[in-house]
Amino acid sequence: MNKVTLLLALGLLGSCARKAVPTTTSAAGPGTSTVAMEPALPSVKATNTTFTYLNAKGKAQVNMKGNKQGANLSLRMRRDSIIWVSAGLAGIEGVRAVLTHDSVRVMNRLDKTYFSGGYDYLSKLLNVPVSFAQMQALLLGDYLPAPSGTTPKVATEEAGRQRVSYPLADVLVERLLQAGTGRVQQLKMSDEATKRNLTVDYTDFQPLEDAGLPFAHSTFIQAQQPAAGVVTAAINYNKVNTGRERLTFPFAVPKGFRRIR
Repeated sequence: MNKVTLLLALGLLGSCARKAVPTTTSAAGPGTSTVAMEPALPSVKATNTTFTYLNAKGKAQVNMKGNKQGANLSLRMRRDSIIWVSAGLAGIEGVRAVLTHDSVRVMNRLDKTYFSGGYDYLSKLLNVPVSFAQMQALLLGDYLPAPSGTTPKVATEEAGRQRVSYPLADVLVERLLQAGTGRVQQLKMSDEATKRNLTVDYTDFQPLEDAGLPFAHSTFIQAQQPAAGVVTAAINYNKVNTGRERLTFPFAVPKGFRRIR
């Protein structure tokens, strides 16, 4: 299963960072939470989503070495528990993926194959370590704090925006936070030693109906690796609903599909 197929399945490219688990305090209001940070001045003013369930639909387009592929995208999520993604064209599903904290399952209907295993698969495929927390935060535009023992550098920029940066192993992590809302506007991750870079821009913020929290309906991901060159992925949602209404996350492999190891 190639990288383009996986991008269409997940709607994102894996990040350059090591594992980092988000920590939040009690909600500041419906659908929001303020990230608890290590003692630092000035303090980081980040606001994360706290919904129970999310259901979103939109389109994704991936461009890799001039090869453009587009798909209709459906995303379902139970926060901090499971991510479900389906991608296809003209009402015909091509790829389905389900991610939990310790498992990755991907089914490709186009070539009748499937994978079931751990995050070492994604890490090997994308050549970077990947975790559930990273995938969830990247999809939602949420903030992941610096690991314990690391004090982030906080700089106030134009219009009151904050730029927060900290090292994570060999990777420099930078996030640009909107003034007022505290939402992540841009994520940058760079590894000078391996020349790998990742930039994620979040735009078209619209309030969620049940919470009022601004949510990015457009995400543009650009990744650069020596072997793959520049890869881009654009995700545009036309419908995003959150709440406590239960969602299903079906994943049944049809008979005759071949397992990829």
